[in-house]
Order: sequence, then C-alpha cells, then structure tokens
Amino acid sequence: MSYAGFWKRFAAAVIDAIVTTIGGLIIGFVFGMVMVAGGASDPAILNGLGNILGIILCWIYFAAMESAPSQGTLGKMALGIKVTDLDGNKIGFGKATGRHFGKILSGIILGIGFIMVAFTQKKQGLHDIMAGCLVVNK
Repeated sequence: MSYAGFWKRFAAAVIDAIVTTIGGLIIGFVFGMVMVAGGASDPAILNGLGNILGIILCWIYFAAMESAPSQGTLGKMALGIKVTDLDGNKIGFGKATGRHFGKILSGIILGIGFIMVAFTQKKQGLHDIMAGCLVVNK
C-alpha cells in the first residue's frame, strides 16, 4: 500500500476548497434569495442559517464522497488518491463523518493535526488516526 504524502493531500484539499467555495456561493445565493422572497430580512438570521447550511453541505460533500465507491472527493480523485480503513477497505458514511469532524481538531491545534501527515509513518493526520483511516495512492 502506497500512502499519499503531504503535498499531494494538500493539493487535493486546495481543489476541494475551490469546489466547496464555488458550490457554497451558488447554493448560498439561491438560499438567500429564497429566504428574502419568503420575508426574512434580518441579516443576523440569514447569516446564521447560511453558516449552518454551509457546515451541513461540507459535511455531506466530504462524508458522502469519501464513503462512495470512488472513495474520495473531487480533489482526491483528481490527484489519484483515496480514503480507506486501516486494512485498505472502503469506509462507511459514519467513519467518513468522524474523519471529517476530526479535521476540526486537526485545525484548532494550529494545523498540527494536518502537518502530522508529513511526519507519521503511514502519512496520517490526527483526524485519520482518530477515525482509523488511511489516504493512499490508487
């Protein structure tokens, strides 16, 4: 099994950030228009609902894509890498969800959870270790 290294994973994350940003802007614009047409005009409420929608959409994007037969997001597919369990098998939606939300902890600790990928034997970040996952080359 060939583990995907830091820079390959970083490039995939950049692609995913572009995809989720563009998707979020489009969906957010439509959501905002629908809310305003429905009579909602308080910016704080619209902002709060937009943030909640964004969190849900990112979670669904990452968890659904990484637990799908492709085993990866659009960024991972573009770079030829996939997410597996420790035995190299496809992960389920629950494990992908745990991995996704584990990224919060990886980021909160000054990104050290992500930087760990460059230094661990199996190229795992903190979120990968917590979820029992690997990111490997196809």
